[in-house]
Amino acid sequence: MLWLATLVVPVVGHYIWLCKQGGAAVKVTTTASLATAPRTVRYYLRHLPVVLRCVAIVLMCVALARPQSSEQLSKTTVEGIDIVLALDVSGTMLAADFEPDRLSAAKDVAAKFIADRKGDRIGLVAFAGESYTQSPLTTDQASLQTLLSQIKYGVIEDGTAIGMGLATAVNRLRESSAKSKVIILLTDGVNNAGQVAPLSAAEIAADYGIRVYTIGVGKRGYAPYPVQDAWGNVRYQQMKVEIDEQVLTDIAAKTGGEYFRATSKTTLREIYAKINTLEKSRIETDEFVRYHEHFVAWLLWALVVLVAEFLLRRLYLS
Repeated sequence: MLWLATLVVPVVGHYIWLCKQGGAAVKVTTTASLATAPRTVRYYLRHLPVVLRCVAIVLMCVALARPQSSEQLSKTTVEGIDIVLALDVSGTMLAADFEPDRLSAAKDVAAKFIADRKGDRIGLVAFAGESYTQSPLTTDQASLQTLLSQIKYGVIEDGTAIGMGLATAVNRLRESSAKSKVIILLTDGVNNAGQVAPLSAAEIAADYGIRVYTIGVGKRGYAPYPVQDAWGNVRYQQMKVEIDEQVLTDIAAKTGGEYFRATSKTTLREIYAKINTLEKSRIETDEFVRYHEHFVAWLLWALVVLVAEFLLRRLYLS
């Protein structure tokens, strides 16, 4: 429709032709005396009507082209997952087969995992000879990162109460209304403390529809463990790495999860990355476009210009 605006070309051409063909209204012998005559406003406005008519034609052509503006709207619905990280903080987690030690490496990798889980509610549980909740389920990542960094060895009695750690994590998820509930339990030892057996806690988790991923951390064979001598100095002694992989495998199998063995910080990152892929939050996005018509404004301006042209021609220049 915009091509119709080229109609102004023949209109202008016809007007120029008429101006050249038009004869004199009054015949005089010479025009020398008129050359110095003062020129009024009408003289300067004599071409304005045709200009206004051309402007009106262009405005109407733009209106016919139906100008629009669009507004793109989207609605995103995030169906998050409730996740509890159960972290072993026993003395063996200070072993130096990870850089700088198992506990620090586990916290670093967990921090990256939390940062990638936007929209999910995440809780923190720590366990050694006993267990406690470091953070309830929350989406406040800043608070989670702070509380994760504050987890350390020595806050509770030493030991490895895997069953207690799992039971506390289950309790955090027991009343959760999320469609997907997950526990990531990380340990480097054998259950040797607590009043709850690991498999009993796993059965409770299964009853609540909670999926448990278990991670055993530690190199195979021997690793340097910190030992305090008689003078209170800490030295490292090579000791055999003992992880109850069978129990961790059974816990995962009972709950529909999976067991992983991390022998380095790199493999630990890969494990968390795999869990991150397995447990994807459901995100639904609805997008639609709303159009706004603007041709009416262009038509109104064309009408205003035509009226101005008519009044100028008939009332002032006639």
